[in-house]
Amino acid sequence: MGLPWVRLETALPTNPKVLALVEDRAFQALTAYICGLSYCGAQGTSGFIPRAALPFLHARKSDATKLVGVGLWIECAGGWDINGWDDFQPTSAEIQARRDKAKRAAAIRWSKQESAAGGSDA
Repeated sequence: MGLPWVRLETALPTNPKVLALVEDRAFQALTAYICGLSYCGAQGTSGFIPRAALPFLHARKSDATKLVGVGLWIECAGGWDINGWDDFQPTSAEIQARRDKAKRAAAIRWSKQESAAGGSDA
């Protein structure tokens, strides 16, 4: 289940991990990090990036290696996890709970509106 957006910390430009990439002039890796956030949000992967997704992040294996090197990504079976994803982004379970709550609230509102409309016809 995807998100229409992801949270991006306002301190990102001064994060020591980002500064290490900038110092190394690894701007493509930094772009891959940001695109990785968007990919995970859109795909609802809870921060997991499969190896096959690198082209969709405008990234190469060397970019992933740089992101692992500074600690923004963590290598795992089949790809990478974004370090700290759950600290900044809602989990799939949280998203589903919000959607369920919104559906219940909408159903209650609609039933009240239908009751009010039905009462005025009598």
